[in-house]
Amino acid sequence: MLTTRAKYHLGQIVRHKKHPFRGVIFDVDPEFSNTEEWYDSIPEDSRPAREQPFYHLLAENDQSYYVAYVSEQNLIEDLSGEPVDHPDIPDLFGPFEDGAYQLHFQLN
Repeated sequence: MLTTRAKYHLGQIVRHKKHPFRGVIFDVDPEFSNTEEWYDSIPEDSRPAREQPFYHLLAENDQSYYVAYVSEQNLIEDLSGEPVDHPDIPDLFGPFEDGAYQLHFQLN
């Protein structure tokens, strides 16, 4: 039985520890659930453990917007209080309040 508990939640804004981007969490996998090709493309000395939550982010940096898949060990909470400007945010989230985005839908 998998007992991993995610540290971050949907709608929360986080930053990458090593790379200059931040994003809004829109999905969480309890452990690695991407392709082997994706995993193998990460340099071995930087490869995160599979047995931890991985987060899907609507991400932004100074140049672009994109979707990122990041391990929990590589994220930190963003405390800037600033919204993320990713153009897909209105499709998934409601207003930005108290440093996070409110979900548009009710989870089961």
